[in-house]
Amino acid sequence: MPSEHIYKQFDTDMEAVRARVLEMGGLVEEQVVKAIEALTTGNNALAEEVIANDHRVNAMEVASDEACSHIIALRQPTAGDLRMILTIVKTITDLERIGDEAAKIARYGIKISDSDRITAPRYTDIKFMSGMVTRMLRESLDAFARLDASGAAGVARQDIEVDEEFQMIMRHLITYMMEDSRTITTFIDLLFVVKAIERIGDHAKNISEYVVFMVKGKDVRHTSIEELERELM
Repeated sequence: MPSEHIYKQFDTDMEAVRARVLEMGGLVEEQVVKAIEALTTGNNALAEEVIANDHRVNAMEVASDEACSHIIALRQPTAGDLRMILTIVKTITDLERIGDEAAKIARYGIKISDSDRITAPRYTDIKFMSGMVTRMLRESLDAFARLDASGAAGVARQDIEVDEEFQMIMRHLITYMMEDSRTITTFIDLLFVVKAIERIGDHAKNISEYVVFMVKGKDVRHTSIEELERELM
């Protein structure tokens, strides 16, 4: 039978990799906040910082993935422990993609800032939408840290609101382009920015669903909110 020492080492390894995920999540959230600030203030230096720091996000994904592979090979986890490892692997993938979206926003921020614009874009709606997805990400990571699946339905509902906000902003931008063709280049870039923000919301929702799988052992991807709520009862 495995010794108590082996069990303790396994727990230590699991806690270490969970802590690494939360560290990565904190960095990714910071990347998103800075990217939006760089975009809305025209701060190209901050945008360049976000782009440069994307390699840190990538390195953390690789390190966490290697740690999970090591645990699987050495410990051969089962049941809840295996679900935890699978959740971590999926979560770090979504976090890395959020980091990519943040870097994309930063690059578009530089492009828009450096362009010859007729008028400066209004960022009120974009700030509001980015605040929504940042909150979703924070709540999903908090649920992961506390092993609490109860907030997943709330995150899913917020994702619907983000999608609605995305559609509204997209309609507005298209209207502006139709009214003044000189704004087309800038507003097309903003459309890509808004889509990146919407994708961040999707990834945050994914993370909350992984927490349900980890805690409840139920895959709730591609289910309705009503079905999700029933699983959480």
